[in-house]
Amino acid sequence: MSPYPNRCAWCNLKNPLYITYHDTQWGVLRLDDAYLFEMLLLESFQAGLSWECVLNKRENFRHAFDGFDPKIIASYTPDKVNSLLQDNGIIRNRRKILAAIQNAQVFLQLQEEFGSFRQYLLCFWDGTIIYDCHSTRSPLSDQLSADLSKRGMRFVGSTILHAFLQAIGIVNAHEAACFLYPIDIENQEETDEIP
Repeated sequence: MSPYPNRCAWCNLKNPLYITYHDTQWGVLRLDDAYLFEMLLLESFQAGLSWECVLNKRENFRHAFDGFDPKIIASYTPDKVNSLLQDNGIIRNRRKILAAIQNAQVFLQLQEEFGSFRQYLLCFWDGTIIYDCHSTRSPLSDQLSADLSKRGMRFVGSTILHAFLQAIGIVNAHEAACFLYPIDIENQEETDEIP
């Protein structure tokens, strides 16, 4: 018997960053606005790429994007965009960089309108953890995608937002063979509460 726990099949066991992310962050409910914006920004850069590619550059992104502060990012100038396009520590895609600026502006508008981005999410989500390790989108991600797109966010398709919901723990997608798979899902659903 292996002394190492089984993990989700997608977790690259040769990448310590990936193992730590899988074991301590992915699927863990965390709804503070700073973290929500960080994951929203990173997931938007994942479009068309692997999450591992983004994760490996996460700290470079943190440095390049001013600690993921939406107030700073929302006011980026063309000079800053050009600087980011020269930074080989991040994903240098002009459309995604411009989307990050636009999304930061919309994020701030949502905070002003609802009090926090967390409160905005609660307009769509009833607080019950969704257990699903098979889907790449959901009714919740469809609704969020439609509303955020209408409000002006970009790179927020339903598949991207489903990955975002998994990352922040609203959707728990750990596979049945994974040591983090909830053994008693019915009981888990009854006891899960919004922190």
